[in-house]
Amino acid sequence: MFWTPGVARAARRIAAAAAVGGGGLTALGVTAYGLLFAESLVARKMIGRPHGLEGPPSEGVYGAFSGPPVSLVMLGDSLSVGLGMTDPAKTPGVLIAYGLAAVAERPVRVSVVGKSGAPSAELALQVDRALKAKPDVAVIFVGANDVTTQTSPATAVRHLAKAVRRLREAGAEVIVGTCPDLGTVRPIGQPLRWVTRRWSRQLAAAQTVAVVEAGGRTVAFADLLGPEFATNPTEMFGPDRFHPSDRGYAQAAYAVLPSVCAALGLWPEPRPVRGEGLQPIYLAAATAAEEPGAEVTATRVAGRATGPHGRWVTLFRRRLGEMPHDA
Repeated sequence: MFWTPGVARAARRIAAAAAVGGGGLTALGVTAYGLLFAESLVARKMIGRPHGLEGPPSEGVYGAFSGPPVSLVMLGDSLSVGLGMTDPAKTPGVLIAYGLAAVAERPVRVSVVGKSGAPSAELALQVDRALKAKPDVAVIFVGANDVTTQTSPATAVRHLAKAVRRLREAGAEVIVGTCPDLGTVRPIGQPLRWVTRRWSRQLAAAQTVAVVEAGGRTVAFADLLGPEFATNPTEMFGPDRFHPSDRGYAQAAYAVLPSVCAALGLWPEPRPVRGEGLQPIYLAAATAAEEPGAEVTATRVAGRATGPHGRWVTLFRRRLGEMPHDA
């Protein structure tokens, strides 16, 4: 585990650079980035594109309930479209929709505007499409392609914050699955694996700061949603050893489902346990980057949104795979 204060400082620098539209190339420096980009090309060549670029068609209305449907929009990269799946029922959007429908006792209309290979810079166009669906809730999975392309963390975070802000201004609740730890991807070797692991988690922490500041919530994917991805790669990764298997996508969907339900006021927030609860935003962001399934959301203390160390937030460590009706 990386030293949390170091990740917190990196998140602060990236978020500050994103806010003013500047900053250095990356949190790790130009040399590390050159190594990352060169070796990522090798990894991509090894991985190839056995699934193409499209997920299965999964848009539609789900849940055998009456009443007006809840509008759910999926944005982001290949995780949002379920790349590699052939059955729409195994994509994250549909899995979330069925769970949400069961809790809300209403049908859920799924719109998918995400795109495989999309970095955060493409979120603006995706939001344009998403707003046409008049979303009640938007789920964004993004970050991995920012790590493997020539995108500085500050730039990536700035695009993400703008997307969240636009969706919130339109009345949608927003839940962001932060950048997964690409150090768990088997075709990526050393020293790239170490670089991507550190970079992924610093970006995830900065994403958390930006998303919460923009009015959304984050759920940490950390090492791609838990140690099972590292210990059971043949089960949790698909044939390309880069994208999740059906079991991996289910883990992703069930990690964000409780937060989706809570954001819509359909399920109470969990009670914090020791080491959780009220924290300054930078510390919570750094902690969440190391904890698969951790949720960070804004809160107030004595009526104030900020304290001496920045915005107040609440950190929850949800049990991975936790379904709202299990609690």
